[in-house]
Amino acid sequence: MSLRPRFILAALFTVAFAAVVLLFVAQRAGTLGRGPVLEVATTGDIRDLFAPRNPNGPFIADLALRRLENSYYKPVEPQTPIAGEVAGLRSVLGSKRNAVASLPGVTATGNPGADGQIAARILAYAQDHYAAAVGPHGRDDLTDAALRGIMKSVRDPYTVYLSPTEIRGLNESLSGGNFGGIGVYIYQLKDGRIIVQPIEQLPAARAGMKPGEVVDSVDGKPVRGVPIDRVETMIRGESGTVVHLRAHLYSGPATEHSYAIVREIIHVPTVRAKMENGFDYIRLSDFGTTSADEVRKAVLAGRAAGARGYILDLRDNGGGLLDAAVAISSIFIPQGTIVSTIRRDGQRTTEEALGDAIGGLTPLVILVNKYTASASEITAGALQDYHYASLVGTRTFGKGVVQSIFPIPDPTASEGALKITTARYVTPMGRDIQHHGIEPDVTVAQDPNPSLIDTPADRQLAAAKKRLRQLIR
Repeated sequence: MSLRPRFILAALFTVAFAAVVLLFVAQRAGTLGRGPVLEVATTGDIRDLFAPRNPNGPFIADLALRRLENSYYKPVEPQTPIAGEVAGLRSVLGSKRNAVASLPGVTATGNPGADGQIAARILAYAQDHYAAAVGPHGRDDLTDAALRGIMKSVRDPYTVYLSPTEIRGLNESLSGGNFGGIGVYIYQLKDGRIIVQPIEQLPAARAGMKPGEVVDSVDGKPVRGVPIDRVETMIRGESGTVVHLRAHLYSGPATEHSYAIVREIIHVPTVRAKMENGFDYIRLSDFGTTSADEVRKAVLAGRAAGARGYILDLRDNGGGLLDAAVAISSIFIPQGTIVSTIRRDGQRTTEEALGDAIGGLTPLVILVNKYTASASEITAGALQDYHYASLVGTRTFGKGVVQSIFPIPDPTASEGALKITTARYVTPMGRDIQHHGIEPDVTVAQDPNPSLIDTPADRQLAAAKKRLRQLIR
């Protein structure tokens, strides 16, 4: 059975999956202002987490089109984002049964500044003529449709518009998060079932929930087939309040268990570590702002306890911050290039090891599967290229592109952002993994079911331990 993992931490934690997003600050007039860039390497697609209220102002459509044309990692045909905006607006207008709606027919000039003004005029026309018919938030809804249409036009699932609410969720995910929840990882199977994996010592685990339980209802409402973001919202809530869940074991009897769990302010760790049979086992859930420090602490504890080998489990890890991937790789790699990013104009930027490696962390095995993606692939690829680690599991996801996040100013004082694929990356040996993934050194097939991980039925973990025993002979 295959999963559609959310790559988000639920506490219930919502992402997928960036941190404090002060990257490129766009200015309305003249050229777009430059600022520090936050690059993310994640498969998280968080376009649909919420029903957002978006900023007003046709100038934002102007800004979005110019930023897309200037920054996207491939050339953008000038008419493409204009057509995408029109398609997005027509979709909203059509859903409101506005049969007489029409929009100006325009042709792009190929000049991003002029085309941005065209995008602004199209949105202004739609707002002036149809906002009232769309609904009480018609101007906001049309702005949202225009921005999402512009971003969607390049047909890149990672190039999206993020509402202010989505930005807050992304920030929570990669900064560790501090919010009201119960402390679980959440996944959704293709058949719509919701599976949770409680985090040790947090409310769900203390209430007795077991890894891999299938959640049937939240506060009496069935959740099978409900979008995962909606389930997250149902479980999260104010600290001190109670959420009622009914669930049953994934692979056991269908007997339901009832849980009344008091929500708490949750800080979600990204690392779970333990010593077992002389091996330091480190499971990393994502690449957030605290992840490198957590991994460093775990390997130091293992070394102090006399670990004979190390296992870094990156299965189901959808990535996160590029900087975190470099920092975590640098724990094991003393020097050399960790990853190179290549932009549309061919400009190449190399990220070098930070020079703070910890000696003696060998042998090392990295566990990977088809949901190991992006920042996880950067780390796994670098360690494999330098022969610092053996990879065990199945071929990885194959996401070899990096996004930058560009906040857009909102007159109402909250900020949305554009998340745009701005570069592709290659491993130290020049491997381009986009759509190809990374092949493990030892292939071990296993159903990517989170309830199997770190259990006696975990064949991939057993193979990793076997590999370590071979390497220390």
